[in-house]
This record gives sequence, structure tokens and C-alpha cells, in this order.
Amino acid sequence: MNRERVHILFFPFMAQGHMIPILDMAKLFARRGAKSTLLTTLINAKILEKPIEAFKDQNPDLEIGIKILNFPCVELGLPEGCENRDFINSYQKSDSGDLFLKFLFSTKYMKQQLESFIETTKPSALVADMFFPWATESAEKFGVPRLVFHGTSSFALCCSYNMRIHKPHKKVASSSTPFVIHGLPGDIVITEDQANVADEETPFGKFWVEVRESETSSFGVLVNSFYDMESAYADFYRSFVAKSCWHIGPLSLSNREFAEKAGRGKKANIDEQECLKWLDSKTPGSVVYLSFGSGTGLPNKQLLEIAFGLEGSGQNFIWVVSKNENQGENEEWLPKGFEERTIGKGLIIRGWAPQVLILDHKSIGGFVTHCGWNSTMEGIAAGLPMVTWPMGAEQFYNEKLLTKVLRIGVNVGATELVKKGKLVSREEVEKAVREVIIGEEAEERRIRAKKLGEMAKTVVEEGGSSYNDVGKFMEELNGQN
Repeated sequence: MNRERVHILFFPFMAQGHMIPILDMAKLFARRGAKSTLLTTLINAKILEKPIEAFKDQNPDLEIGIKILNFPCVELGLPEGCENRDFINSYQKSDSGDLFLKFLFSTKYMKQQLESFIETTKPSALVADMFFPWATESAEKFGVPRLVFHGTSSFALCCSYNMRIHKPHKKVASSSTPFVIHGLPGDIVITEDQANVADEETPFGKFWVEVRESETSSFGVLVNSFYDMESAYADFYRSFVAKSCWHIGPLSLSNREFAEKAGRGKKANIDEQECLKWLDSKTPGSVVYLSFGSGTGLPNKQLLEIAFGLEGSGQNFIWVVSKNENQGENEEWLPKGFEERTIGKGLIIRGWAPQVLILDHKSIGGFVTHCGWNSTMEGIAAGLPMVTWPMGAEQFYNEKLLTKVLRIGVNVGATELVKKGKLVSREEVEKAVREVIIGEEAEERRIRAKKLGEMAKTVVEEGGSSYNDVGKFMEELNGQN
């Protein structure tokens, strides 16, 4: 029997941290014989075009492309050019939260265009970001399965579910009082400050109710993780939360060639070869890499504490300072003479870094991360121990996975969301950086991380659990058509 070729529409939320893994996913499915089409707006299409063209040059027989949806910012009451979350992070920081909500709700403007495209192309499935809850109804209208992409771990999704169902934060004295997340394997201890629970009476809380309802009625969930790493939580999630769930990660491993790894995301603000040459001059495992993601903006006083902590640790380092961070023209965020004193030991990248290339280098011995899931999975795939510094969203859950379940993480000392303004001291930074590189416990952590990295590479190869889950998912789609 001749089966039609599987055609999957991918609809990422307009932010680097969401677009990057969905592009990786589109490439993954293209390699497995599917036709992949990404739907996005004009400005975001320009970001995706170059890596897609590079992929097509390397794989001329595979089919992957972009279709553009109209998103008239000004007509929707948004600033000109506001087609991406990164724009919001750099625009009017004082009210960026309100602007983000407005942006989030405005994306529903694309609903009619999405439905028109589904009706005319009749795809096998729609993979839509969690931030588009209305996409489930749009897909159902034409009998097309809608898959949800959360962009985080099964562990974090299980934590969030159990917090919602059992509400343990309502049974303790204060928002900083620790409690165990009821009903979840592993006795996971957290506080309300860290769990970042949305009040369901607020606009954002009501939006999250919509997200959960759309997930429940969707065809299933695709997870950028692998079963072998978090099997207890993957089983829990499949049993209690999602109708169907496929673990298909690490998605970053979809990038096989140097050009793909170097071009992942935006153009790097450093020459890749120069960066690798600097790393080549260092002893294996001796360099700490620090990066806090594209969506984080730390104030000058926190950047100063990081700088003093790095210098005090005496370790080699690469430090990525995001353009979203409040640096100021005169770079008041660096201690006087810092770069002169750390010549040869330190490298600062201002802006975007070729993170996957750096993490894969043998000289990197530890990764200081905000525990965003993309970075976390990239660190895991590279086999690295991590210093965990969660700042928002579900990042404290990811920290618990790294430090308590996988035991490859060291907590820097962050106890609450970064927006609350509490600083992590230079002493805490220095201690954590040294702890991830030096000593017997560091070596044990490094061994566990290396084994996990080897496992991550195995699961995406033929016969591995993630490879098999991709196959099972495509079989189910064929059964639907």
C-alpha cells in the first residue's frame, strides 16, 4: 500500500528560545522522510532563512521550507517591529511584562491565516508552541492532529501538574517555606517563590488555564528530552497528564555539521574559529562557560558580582553577556581593569555566542546556566556538569532535576526569581565555579555527566529511544491519514 508522505507544519512562538528547538525538530523530521514547513512572521522568517538554506545545501534531497504569516504590529497596538519576544526584552524594560502579555494575546490574530493554510495544504499534523492554545481548535476544524511543544522536560511538566492539582504551596506558612511536591517520585522540595505559580485570577493565570485545556484536547505532546534520562517522570506524565507523549530529544543533536552548530540561532558576536583557537590553548576540562540565555537581563550590580566571583575563582572562563543586560555605554558592569587582569584566563562575548560549538569543546569543564531548557539539554548532550542559577519560568524545576535527580549540578545559591531583585554574591559565584571544576565531588559529578552525555548521543541514533519515538510518532500519523 502506498502511503502519502508525512507533511508536518511547525508553528514556533516568536522568540529565539522557542524557534531554535522547533527548527531543530523540523530538520529532524525532514531527515526521517517528512516534509517540514515552518510558519512564522516576516521578521522571524529572516532569522530562520539562513540556517534552513545551510541545511538544504547539505541535504538537497530533504524538504524543508518557510511560509510567512502576516502580523501587523502597529494595527494590533504593538510597537513597530514587535514580532519577537527578544524585541520586548530590549524595549521599555519598565513595562515589558505588560507588553509581553499584549504581544501574547495579539498572536491570535494569525488564527484565520493558520486555518486557511491548513485547509489548503491538508498537512499530516500541526506542531504548535504551547503559547498558541487556540491552535488546537484550528487544527481540529480540519481533522488535523495538533501536537503541543512546551520546550521543557517531562520532570518540569510533572512538577507543574502536581503543583496545580495538590496546591502544596497553600499549606505552608510563607512563600519561602520549603515543601515536598506531593505525589511526585523523588521527594522534590521547593518553595512557592521558586515554583512561580500563576494566580489563575490574573490575565496570565487565565491564559495558562487555556494552555492546559488545549493540551488536554490535543493529539499529544512532543518533548525535547529522552526517556532514558527521566523515565520515572516520562511514565508519570504519560499516565496522568498527556494523552500521548513522545520524547524525541536532545533536539540540539539534529545539528551535525560545523556550519549548522555555528549558525544555530543568531550570527555569533565572535569569530567561531578564533573562539575555538582560544579554547584549544586550554587544558581539557579547565574552562567554565557562563551564559544566561537570550531572555535574561541582569542588572549591572549583579554582573559586577559575577565578574568579581570569576576573578576570585582563579578558573579559566568564557562569559557571554547578553545585549539584553543593562550594561550601559561605559560598561559599568565590569570592575576597573578586569579584562586586563584576566587576559589569557578569560574571554567575554558580548551578544550571541556559538554555544553548541563551545560546549562540545574538550576544554570546557563546567557550564554556569540559568537552567532554561534549551541550554540545559545542550549541556547534558555535551556531557557537562553545571552550576545552576535559575531566574524565572520553570527554571527552578530544571535545577532540581540537575541537582537532585541527575546529580550533575551545583546550586549557585539563587533562592527566588531574579525579578525579586536578590543578588547572588561574588563569594557564592566563586564557590560554585570552583566546586564544579575542582575536587573529588567535582570528579564524581563529571563522570555522571559524561555518562549522561554519551547516553544522549546514543538515544538519537538508530535503535535509540528517541529515534524510536520519532518512528512511532510518524507511524501514528500515517495511521491517521
